[in-house]
Amino acid sequence: MNEEPPVAPVVLVIEDEPVIRRFLRMSLETEGCQVWEAESLRRGLIESGTRKPDLVVLDLGLPDGDGVEFLRDLRAWSGIPVIVLSARTAEASKVEALDAGADDYLVKPFGTAELLARVRAQLRRRSRSAQAPGDLLEFGALRIDFRHRRVERSGQPLHLTRTEYRLLAYLAGNIDSVLTHRQILRNVWGPSHSEDSHYVRVFMASLRKKIEDDPSQPRHILTETGVGYRFVA
Repeated sequence: MNEEPPVAPVVLVIEDEPVIRRFLRMSLETEGCQVWEAESLRRGLIESGTRKPDLVVLDLGLPDGDGVEFLRDLRAWSGIPVIVLSARTAEASKVEALDAGADDYLVKPFGTAELLARVRAQLRRRSRSAQAPGDLLEFGALRIDFRHRRVERSGQPLHLTRTEYRLLAYLAGNIDSVLTHRQILRNVWGPSHSEDSHYVRVFMASLRKKIEDDPSQPRHILTETGVGYRFVA
């Protein structure tokens, strides 16, 4: 029996600079992606709705609006992963885009290898979300049973406080995405704690001690300096 050929992931590139757009198309096509393009915020929203992409690569500086506006509009109806590209290097700009719904952020100029690594990570995440039942997650020596709210390490039950479990579950539900302090606080502690960033630092340190082989050099809970954290399984 002949196997069906793999379906090429669809990537929408929203970028107003033709040279950069061409570079992105060529890079993504070498990765086996099917690429569509848009040069404006308005066209990007139309293409997102009609093409149903697996991933959006978004420039923030668009001629008819800011990419953050695109993110807020998109997140009203879609959870498509979005990687932001921008020349803005300020941490506040990164945080604003991530809080608006971006999954990752690359500062221009960037290398092809880094771009494609981020693209692969987001496509893996989307594939897991679409195919896996989501009740179990195993990585390294850890096993998370979401249905029964149980965590094991090397086959032994791992005791987590209620807050530590909520934090781990939120991180594990957003693998390979950058999460800001505010996003974590809002989803784990609630909207009234959105400014209590010290909570995140304290509980991340505690969680690392329990799940990392070497908490001083974590492999799973990675710090994005000045922005937040990324969970890698």
